[in-house]
Amino acid sequence: MQCMERSVCFLSWGFIIGGVLFLLHQLKVHTQYGRYVDTSAPGVMVPAKAAWFIQELPSVLVPVFLLLSTDTSHSLGRSLLVCTFCLHYFQRTFVYSLLNRGRPCPLFIMVSAVAFCSLNGFLQGHYMLHCAQFDDAWHMDVRFILGLLVFFSGMAINIHSDRILRNLRKPGEITYKIPEGGMFEWVSGANFFGEIVEWCGYAAATWSLPTFSFAFFTMCSIGPRAYHHHRYYREKFDNYPKSRKAVIPFLL
Repeated sequence: MQCMERSVCFLSWGFIIGGVLFLLHQLKVHTQYGRYVDTSAPGVMVPAKAAWFIQELPSVLVPVFLLLSTDTSHSLGRSLLVCTFCLHYFQRTFVYSLLNRGRPCPLFIMVSAVAFCSLNGFLQGHYMLHCAQFDDAWHMDVRFILGLLVFFSGMAINIHSDRILRNLRKPGEITYKIPEGGMFEWVSGANFFGEIVEWCGYAAATWSLPTFSFAFFTMCSIGPRAYHHHRYYREKFDNYPKSRKAVIPFLL
């Protein structure tokens, strides 16, 4: 398959523009997810486990399909980077979704996420397998090495933070509690911070417009969620740590 340069460029800039628009929208209106879902409102609701599994699955299936249908004999490095991308979504699809105990998700939110994950899975997989050009020494480049170190550090933070959130309440409890430990000592959205770090690291390791556009969209889409959570905690708990930031330690 030949590199579809126009499609790659169109999708990449579409993610950047979409990220800005989504950020502006999120600053005014809460997206209906998690604790902000009104389960009494009209509309179809999907159980949390099923919603997460279905919406994250295309991010694994699409790149894997592209990988299996591509001759990778001369592109081991690119294949490894695609597998690194898939590793995150494998964990989110087959581990996180099954452990999730969140609230039901509106159907339109899940469908929107499926569409995004399908497009992004194609963009990242197609670009890396059919468009990216790396020289033979790229695996020794500081951007590649530090980028992957940052990616796996962010993934560890994300998984650890999700574990803290799952263990906040015992089975049957419905009250919200202040998360403590790990990166939650510095930010209210430690899980979001970890995911942002992941994709910034991946963007550095691949050094390309498609991966930077995805990292940018991630910051614009889940950064406001951390802000909303931070504001919620501060309004609900009088003893909430005043030094804790929303998503970026010591800054924001």
